[in-house]
Amino acid sequence: MNIPPRLRRSLTRLRRDILFIASGAPLHLATAPLFVWAAVLIAQTVSGASSAAPVILPIPVVLLVVAGFGLTEAHRWRHRELCGVELPRLRLAVARRQLGYHWLVAPCLGLLELLVLALLLAGTAAAAVFVWVFLLPFDWRIAHPGYTVQAAYVMAAGVLALAVAPGLAGALVRLENRVAPAVLKDGRAETLKRRVADLTESRAAAVEAADAERRRIERDLHDGAQQRLVSLALNLGIAKVALADLPPEARQVIDDAHREAKESIEELNSLVRGLHPAVLDERGLDAALPGLAARAPLPVRLRADLPERAAPAVEAVAYFVVSEALANIAKHAQATRADVTVSRLGAILRVVVADDGVGGADSSRGTGLTGLAQRVGSVDGTLRMSSPAGGPTVMTVELPCVL
Repeated sequence: MNIPPRLRRSLTRLRRDILFIASGAPLHLATAPLFVWAAVLIAQTVSGASSAAPVILPIPVVLLVVAGFGLTEAHRWRHRELCGVELPRLRLAVARRQLGYHWLVAPCLGLLELLVLALLLAGTAAAAVFVWVFLLPFDWRIAHPGYTVQAAYVMAAGVLALAVAPGLAGALVRLENRVAPAVLKDGRAETLKRRVADLTESRAAAVEAADAERRRIERDLHDGAQQRLVSLALNLGIAKVALADLPPEARQVIDDAHREAKESIEELNSLVRGLHPAVLDERGLDAALPGLAARAPLPVRLRADLPERAAPAVEAVAYFVVSEALANIAKHAQATRADVTVSRLGAILRVVVADDGVGGADSSRGTGLTGLAQRVGSVDGTLRMSSPAGGPTVMTVELPCVL
């Protein structure tokens, strides 16, 4: 069954929103029972109703403080993995922002999340009211002849709730993606300082990676294909001069071969000047990757979900990552197949390359992975590698869609 692309994207977005809300509700409401517990103990301490209350009171207080810091990392993972929104990694020195978010803002968001989830569940149950009715005994249906009208009203209300719930869920997700970064942010001066340092380091690494890549290509061409083509062109040129008594048809073949050898040398020189195909610029990453997968020496299963194009420089880096990863798999992994998944999550372009090879990939044993990490870092991206001995190997690259 072929699902239209627009409907598939809507269903994917709805699933993401529901997972985001469902995972956020317990995190946002985690501090509420602690506050209630602490309030009860304080009331018992003041009134003298319990002699154990002053002894137990430090427990919820400590748990509230721990939750105020520990829940930040859970929210960072949730926003990053489901929405592609990167929350800053906060220090203990800015505890006021974290405690304010988890103690004041989070319970309000958690209540809204519970309401949206309740609307979804109630709408689903109401829309299927006739199923519940027909599960009742037949005698009950005979004794209540007007139940169909009431059930129809309930089903209509359920359908209306299901129609409204996705919009409310999306609005709540957008609200959280604005509120959380606005509250959980570091001081502006510290943020700018780290940003300048990161940009300086990544740009320097980009220059070094580009220079090293250029030298590698020049060395490979000079020592390999270019030398063989030059030798071939030279031999064909000598043949044109030395074999003057050949028939015209044979001389024409030699002339054509000589011309094609020289054109091949020119094409190799053009390849050095352009490191990605023209289709990447014209039609984007999702149109360029199938050709890359088709040319790989092993079966490649490609999945690309890119409703919008990223910046040209980011697409070039993503194409280079997939190309280099497939080359490394064919050369070192001893794999029988590879999986390439490229998707866009909010403002993040994620590239996942996996294989069923022997694993054990280690950047300390060669410059391939180091070069990839530098290329990814040149656009402020991140690279994570999981390659246990025996496999499988999974490389995950996340790139910002806009530079």
